[in-house]
Amino acid sequence: MTETMIPQSNLPFDELIIREYLLDNPDFFNRYPELLLAMRLPHLDRGAVSLVERRQELLRQRVAQLEEEITSLLAMAARNEKIFVFNTELSFKLLDCVNLESLKEVLADSLKEQFHFTHVRLISVLEADVEMKAIWEQRLRKQYYFGRLTQQEAKRLFGSEVGSVALVKLADDMPVIFAVASQDAAHFHPDMDNTLLEQLRRLLAHMLAKL
Repeated sequence: MTETMIPQSNLPFDELIIREYLLDNPDFFNRYPELLLAMRLPHLDRGAVSLVERRQELLRQRVAQLEEEITSLLAMAARNEKIFVFNTELSFKLLDCVNLESLKEVLADSLKEQFHFTHVRLISVLEADVEMKAIWEQRLRKQYYFGRLTQQEAKRLFGSEVGSVALVKLADDMPVIFAVASQDAAHFHPDMDNTLLEQLRRLLAHMLAKL
């Protein structure tokens, strides 16, 4: 004989009312501690367990999750500190540059050494250069572009195919592209943070206006 499923509407009580009552009265089981051991909950690996055991398991899982989150935050903080120190040192080096060639050299050498980028370039966009103007207008409508390029675009910007790129428009009235390329196709992506590049963009725009 099969059991007949009881429709939700025919239950002798409203489960939501019980749920809300327990949430509003967290000391309920303190007043009735015998219920903690009397209540049994299904468990995939251990059969039925008491409410206390189930709560302890959930707390252990929550502690493990928090430990993972803390470890991730500490690793992120360490990376951010490393980037901050690098950016500060690079800024002082760039401010010491007396001409455009030395600025390009310091910029490229520093970024390649720190992040293992394959290409770092400052590229002027000339009116007569149709391909470069198309990149300027299409890829840099929002000032930044992170991701992949077509083979033709990559060869025009870097002279070879690349994995992924970061393109930065220094300023609307300064037709210069700050272009960085990585061999890793997933290194630069649309959702990445642009804090470091924004700081470099502002400094480079200031330096190029002076040089």
